[in-house]
Amino acid sequence: MKRRLPARLSSPRCHPLVPLALTALLSSPLHAEPAPPAAAGHAATGADTPSLTPLTVSARRREELAQEVPAPVSVVDGATLEARRIDRIEDIQQLLPSTSVAFINPRQTSIAVRGLGNNPANDGLEGSTGLYLDNVYLSRPGMAVFDLLDIEQIELMRGPQGTLFGKNTTAGVLNISTRRPDFTPERSLEMSAGQHGRVQARAMLSGPLTDEVAGRIVVYRSQDAGTVTNLYNGDRLNGGHRDGVRAQMLFTPDDSFSLRLIADYNAEKSSSGTQVIYSLGPGLALRRAIAAGATGIVSDPTRYQTNIDETPRIEVEQGGLSAEANWLFDSGFRLTSITAGRFWNYDPVATDELNVKVLDNGVTVRNRQLSQELRLASPAGGRFDYVVGAFYMQQRLRNRLSLSFGPAADIFLQGAPTGLLASVRSENPGQQDTSSYALFGQGTWHVNDRFDLSAGLRASYELKEARVTRDSPVGGSALLAPIRNQPGLLGAYDSGTLRLEQWSPSALLNASYRLRPDLLGYITLSHGEKSGGVNLTGPGTAPGPLGPDSLLVGPERVNNLDLGLKSTLWDHRVLLNANLFWAEVHGYQTTTLVPVRSLSGAYVQVLTNAGDVRTRGAELDLQLLPLRGLTLTLNASLNDARYRRYDNAPCPAEVNIPYPNAVCSLSGRQVAGAPRWIVNLSGEYRYRWSADVQHYLSAAYAWRSGQDGTLDGSVYSRIPAYGLLDLATGWRLGHGASLWSLSLWARNVLDKRYFPAVAATANGAYTASVGTPRTLGATVRYDF
Repeated sequence: MKRRLPARLSSPRCHPLVPLALTALLSSPLHAEPAPPAAAGHAATGADTPSLTPLTVSARRREELAQEVPAPVSVVDGATLEARRIDRIEDIQQLLPSTSVAFINPRQTSIAVRGLGNNPANDGLEGSTGLYLDNVYLSRPGMAVFDLLDIEQIELMRGPQGTLFGKNTTAGVLNISTRRPDFTPERSLEMSAGQHGRVQARAMLSGPLTDEVAGRIVVYRSQDAGTVTNLYNGDRLNGGHRDGVRAQMLFTPDDSFSLRLIADYNAEKSSSGTQVIYSLGPGLALRRAIAAGATGIVSDPTRYQTNIDETPRIEVEQGGLSAEANWLFDSGFRLTSITAGRFWNYDPVATDELNVKVLDNGVTVRNRQLSQELRLASPAGGRFDYVVGAFYMQQRLRNRLSLSFGPAADIFLQGAPTGLLASVRSENPGQQDTSSYALFGQGTWHVNDRFDLSAGLRASYELKEARVTRDSPVGGSALLAPIRNQPGLLGAYDSGTLRLEQWSPSALLNASYRLRPDLLGYITLSHGEKSGGVNLTGPGTAPGPLGPDSLLVGPERVNNLDLGLKSTLWDHRVLLNANLFWAEVHGYQTTTLVPVRSLSGAYVQVLTNAGDVRTRGAELDLQLLPLRGLTLTLNASLNDARYRRYDNAPCPAEVNIPYPNAVCSLSGRQVAGAPRWIVNLSGEYRYRWSADVQHYLSAAYAWRSGQDGTLDGSVYSRIPAYGLLDLATGWRLGHGASLWSLSLWARNVLDKRYFPAVAATANGAYTASVGTPRTLGATVRYDF
């Protein structure tokens, strides 16, 4: 009989007045995000009066000024990424509002926007935030885990997207655009070196190949010694090396046609994602670890130390080919075709965070995708304009969960030396094939010079066919023999073919009104959906006791409201954008660990719909140019993201251990991985000493409030608030085509020990990935 406990771990309900939240944001002090020397989108210095340079985006599948788009869009240009030394996807949350990146390793990576999408753990689940690289949809978040080099800009569109993009998403879209080939020759060499064995080398070559063809090639190699010390053997972990190349060709025979071909390849061999023990929880894990013979357990995560008998390691290979063709007809219509194929291979060895043999495991992944997108855009400038399109994608995903139990597994996992699990090996293959089809379109009626009405619609059809199996385990004692073929415990398992078929609509209504030439107001109502999925790692421990339905998850649906203002003030020296948002999510998809009743102390990962979620709040983007050369930037978000209804939720370790049959309610509690406040401030000052010497100074501070680290809301997995301070200074020497650049930079100057992601483990313990400690370094670049 289950014992239902009160939701004593739920934080008090909080229902702030959203307009008051926006007022609080608008009254925040002016600080900022740095602009490097000559960075696009910042100060224009050629005129007598300094002004901010307008940024162009393609959020509505047309080249438009960001300030003209009636939607919450944030843009980070490539020069800012380079000046801040931000070259990994997990660090972009320091630049964007309402964004959280949970990084454990390349496979267990998630990007959440407005609190939606923090799901780092299952191959059968699509991301709530859509990722695009040069207009190509990336079907796995890990496909964006590579060095961000030669980037033109990153655009973040918040809220459901689908009426203009190839794939439908519920939280937003992160669109990464790389620099295109140019017919003006460009060449550069760059070398960076810093603490913790950080070395990075880059080279770029771009220019004309013929009168009609331009090319561009970029290569890089990055290396880190690691930031975590293994006391077992003295090794440095959480480091490794990454290599990559991107080659492009642009064919423009005339003004009416262009063809852009891109090929890229990235490889990584590292111990990236090494975990430290974040908390031992109520103590059961510590007692069993000591009983199993573990010694020297490091229970203080701020030491950035571990004590493990096997080195975790991963190998990643990924790459792709894409072709984007654009035809501009005499009538003004533009036809765009994007054809792409990509692959992603992931091979890990994960450990049990102990120095005795309990469990080694890992999930290998092979992902292949082919996609085709067609778009037709009407001429701009008339009373009515529109974009219509079609999208097709086929994805083939194969994974294999490998489990290898050691001699101490029975004591640590079950609390008694039964010999049941000792030396058992198990293989759990899974597969999923996805076919996705969609028609979409969005049009805008320009009622008059001030008032616009837009409407969009999308119809998606997806078919997913999956199969989840577990081979009969081998090894172990005779005690295991009677249950080898019992699917309810550890025996062989075959789900057969699982089939998910779904039609998903998306819709948008938008009205915008220009109150003044420099002030735009808008309101947007939107609906988005993403399809259900299959728990491809479901049978890792015991699918039978949970029933076959534990492998399936339903669709996630969201209804969203945005209300905002965009303004350009003080002779284009102030850019101020603010908006309110409210979203109701039904069937929110997420993962958790739940106990298996027939194996005391063991947990299994389950993909589930966690009831209903509400997220509401306010966002602010501010840029200020108070005097020539000085740029200040602030972006901030207030987000009240809570489970509105989640009654049959897993309990945290402090409840589940003393009451193993308890069921908890998380209704009213903060959504995991969704900090209430995110504030990013920065400032940059640059000036010329002479015609050949330019100098800049920059400072940036990124702060986020505390958050629940795991779905169960345990007090032992709570991530406290933290802030990161970065400083940089640099010089550019020379003029014309020959330029030397030298920059000195310091990341996490205050050496804050922080933890971007926390994960639950067996017996109530929690592990965490570590943030980058203070890192001092220098970069030299030569452009010629």
